[in-house]
Amino acid sequence: MDIGYARVSSEKQDLARQLAALAAVGIPPEHMHADKKSGATMARPGLTAALAQARDGDVLVVHTLDRLGRTVRDTLNMIHELTARGVGVRNLADPIRVDSSNPSDPMSQLAVVMLALFGQMERTYAVERAAHARTVAAAAGRRTGRPSVVDPDTLEHAVLLRDNGATMAEISAKTGLTRSTLYRHLPERQK
Repeated sequence: MDIGYARVSSEKQDLARQLAALAAVGIPPEHMHADKKSGATMARPGLTAALAQARDGDVLVVHTLDRLGRTVRDTLNMIHELTARGVGVRNLADPIRVDSSNPSDPMSQLAVVMLALFGQMERTYAVERAAHARTVAAAAGRRTGRPSVVDPDTLEHAVLLRDNGATMAEISAKTGLTRSTLYRHLPERQK
């Protein structure tokens, strides 16, 4: 029996493409499992259900191998554990097709390792690109990260309170802003 597993890293992302690919290869909805969680966590209910359903001779089908784990080690450990249980792994969309249901095939084993390495390399490069973009933006004087949620009027009120001698605790109580937010956003005191 083929068992499908799909995963995206956050609630904002869409599983539709992966689920459609699993359905297109004939996996019925009752044999599909999905998660909207980072691959960094092993607390993934969909994966837990898929692994519980898998029996000797079954195949776990994923869109791409990086859906199983975040790192090469995670992915290879998962495939090794499944192989030990007699469960194969097959991917649908990676450039190199993998079907570990035949563990004696050395080309399949090589493909698994290569795809897991490529997935981890891409994650590493993405982190490096993001860090470089933040550095360039900071050098150009642009702020990076999440936009500030501090209301300018509230911040102005906090500045007035501070200028009138209020303590940070008092300012925090009156404005509803946390002390760390106040320290981060209030301009330097004029001496």
